[in-house]
Amino acid sequence: MRSTGGERGSATPLILAFVAIILLLVAVVVDASAAYLARQRLDALADGAALQGADLGAQGSDAYDDGLADGDLTIARREAEQAVRAYLRDVGAATDHPGITAVVRVQGDRIVVELEAPIDLPLNLPGAPERPTIRSVGSAVVDPEE
Repeated sequence: MRSTGGERGSATPLILAFVAIILLLVAVVVDASAAYLARQRLDALADGAALQGADLGAQGSDAYDDGLADGDLTIARREAEQAVRAYLRDVGAATDHPGITAVVRVQGDRIVVELEAPIDLPLNLPGAPERPTIRSVGSAVVDPEE
């Protein structure tokens, strides 16, 4: 029997709308996962660079020239920055994260390394930034045990 009421039409537009929503959700999940993994790699780089900078910065030329003081170690700014740059170069940070920038701050016995890098997301979502960036901060403290 045919329906004589107002139930005319096609389910195709509804199905297409659901498919579009599902594809959009898949794209968001894929891009979010890619950004998360890139951020994890940048976190590891920032932590490693901070540890290297603290280690080599605290053992800088002042420690060899003057010996270790009785108090806490301090981090030599120049040696720490050189150690961070060398670490990032040695691990191939610029190859893995093209356009990476590093800012190194030394505050007494603490070194803070801020890394920022653009990421290439696998899918381009409408309304998303064309060249998104991720940022990570790693820090290390030099505190010798007595």
